[in-house]
Amino acid sequence: MTSTEPNDRNEERRRRVLLGPLPSGFLRTDGTTDTLDADYQAALALQQQLCGATMPPAGPPLTARLSVTIAQAKLVKNYGLTRMDPYVRLRVGHCIYETQTDPSGGKTPRWNKVIHCLLPPGVNSIYLEIFDECSFTMDELIAWTHITIPQAVLNGETHEDWYPLNGKQGDGMEGMINLVLSYSVGPAAMATFPPVLVVPSTGMGYAAMPVYPAPMQQHMAPHPQQQHVPQSPPQQPVTEEQLQQIEEMFPSIDKEVIKSVLEANRGNKDATINSLLQMSE
Repeated sequence: MTSTEPNDRNEERRRRVLLGPLPSGFLRTDGTTDTLDADYQAALALQQQLCGATMPPAGPPLTARLSVTIAQAKLVKNYGLTRMDPYVRLRVGHCIYETQTDPSGGKTPRWNKVIHCLLPPGVNSIYLEIFDECSFTMDELIAWTHITIPQAVLNGETHEDWYPLNGKQGDGMEGMINLVLSYSVGPAAMATFPPVLVVPSTGMGYAAMPVYPAPMQQHMAPHPQQQHVPQSPPQQPVTEEQLQQIEEMFPSIDKEVIKSVLEANRGNKDATINSLLQMSE
């Protein structure tokens, strides 16, 4: 083979190369082919399936709600020269609520205050502080506690118990507070319970619970436990006749506690009776 033969082959290949502008259909396929049409239909069906799987259920958004009845407390010591005027400050998530003051309540204050609050996702505990209201000085922090919401409450049961209080006397040694807890899930439009935003006192050197701006609650997601809880019925008026009938059925339970449980159950007599039966067991 002579040296000129490779050069001749190269010249032959160059002559076969297409020179000039590329045709408009270069590297393109006909969009009307059966293959592309089938691929398009499959992609469209997959998109519709995914959209249907992630589409939220119809109807108004649901909101988890916690009802806390702050009934009374038994404290071990009266701080000051006169009888204390105690009130309770409750924090649930980023929102803070307060009871009314019990004038001269001393060591046995009673509030019987029902607080309806929103339960944000991931929140499973509440914080309480008891203050002595003072006229000319900062309110004095008497006792405090951190309570984990019982699983029975998140499952829809009404739970009543006495919880130990921390304070100057030591952890769990400052007394006890009586609470009734219940939980429900309902439309967000019905769950508008504005919190009371306050600045806590730190007179005892105790790190008081922080205060944050209350977030918007209209579209809050339901609590993870909501699938076990039926939606709460609408509010029913509480009548004296209804209250008297329940009192006759439970003579050993304080009248104010019965009224608080009835209000926590939104006036539902049957639900109140079931709750009281659970409390008396």
